[in-house]
Amino acid sequence: MKILIFGATGTVGRELVTQALEKGHEVTAFARNPSKLEIEHPSLEIIEGDVMESALVDRAVPGHDAVLVALGAGTKGQVRATGTRNIVQAMQKDGVRRLVCLSTLGVGDSRVHLNFYWKYIMFGMLLRVAFADHVSQEEHATRSGLDWTIVRPAAYTDGERTGNYRHGFAATEKGLKLKISRADVAEFVLAQLDDNSYIHKTPGVSY
Repeated sequence: MKILIFGATGTVGRELVTQALEKGHEVTAFARNPSKLEIEHPSLEIIEGDVMESALVDRAVPGHDAVLVALGAGTKGQVRATGTRNIVQAMQKDGVRRLVCLSTLGVGDSRVHLNFYWKYIMFGMLLRVAFADHVSQEEHATRSGLDWTIVRPAAYTDGERTGNYRHGFAATEKGLKLKISRADVAEFVLAQLDDNSYIHKTPGVSY
């Protein structure tokens, strides 16, 4: 497939680029600072641009089979929501249907899986703005009319790719560690390109 990755220079974005190339996909990496990617490959094209500028996003989307969104802004807001809105609008204009978007465990009905620390300290206070950004981001995706999947990972670790994690778990799931390596998150995101099971769904991912 020909895949467009937004947020390609982020910690998960780089994993997505690397693993997608390993799988034989043609990859376009959209990045504000392309030099940060530090990956070269014959099947990789890099587009310099800011996801907050809709005209640049509009020019990047045509010709792709799927779009992966791994936008991040630390504790800041707006980038995820506004960027995803611009991406969705560009996909709608060009007729690109498949969207896989990274959010976070704790949004919507997945809040039940969080412990006290994540509910009230992290997302309730320290990361309140970033969490609200994720909520708005999901709204843009779910209202898009596209073939969307929203992946809700637990807290990221720098661990290896294990392929051994839980996903799409019910509200009654017990014993979640609330952690997942970036490499395993990328693996799960890319798996959605070959599997329609989670279209119009919001699977959580955690050990």
